[in-house]
Amino acid sequence: MADILRLANVTAGYGATVVVEDVSFSLSRGAALAVLGRNGVGKTTLMRTIAGHADRHDGRILLDETPVSTVPAWRRARLGLGYVPQERDIFPSLTVLENLTVGARAGGWTLEKIFELFPSLARRRSNFGNQLSGGEQQMLSIARALALQPTILLLDEPFEGLAPNLVEMLSVVFAELRRAGLSMVMVEQHARLALGMADEAIVLARGRIVLQRTSGALLEQPAVLEEALTVQQTQARTRDQ
Repeated sequence: MADILRLANVTAGYGATVVVEDVSFSLSRGAALAVLGRNGVGKTTLMRTIAGHADRHDGRILLDETPVSTVPAWRRARLGLGYVPQERDIFPSLTVLENLTVGARAGGWTLEKIFELFPSLARRRSNFGNQLSGGEQQMLSIARALALQPTILLLDEPFEGLAPNLVEMLSVVFAELRRAGLSMVMVEQHARLALGMADEAIVLARGRIVLQRTSGALLEQPAVLEEALTVQQTQARTRDQ
């Protein structure tokens, strides 16, 4: 199956500062990838680099075989890249409905279909963004990305700060999105949760990929994952000494 996303030797960061270095991976159409690692290892920067919000220093990024390394973020979105940032970035002074219709594109993810996926947003369509709970704001951030008709979703810590019932609800939503054919790249602190929703996983340490395996293999051999994460902690302690 053709790759919907491919990174080749990507180095990126902010200004002259390098945060991720020599990162390479590919994602097949309809597949899901988990990006794992301790805090501060470059996971969010990697997502921002793919989305076009960080400074790429070297390497290539291809979206559905189209080179997008120098393409601005808005055009990557038009090419099918949906981005749900860790900060959610909804419009607090707009209603739910206005958040969903600003910049929306025609396609399979209609308002009706989105509201079926998130019935609580349908009930609160006239509420402003700053009147929503944290869980509802996360739903709205995902819904906004869907309104742009993506073929791939970048999800940066989608479960952060959410109650267990909301984590379970969003897990069901992501499973439904995958059945609809969406590809996903997900950053998540809770490795087992992420591995349960992904086909493959990469582990970052100091901005580099130190482990790449199928999710099934890591679930069957958790010590392998723990070793990769422990190496990161050991390196961090060594630098601090």
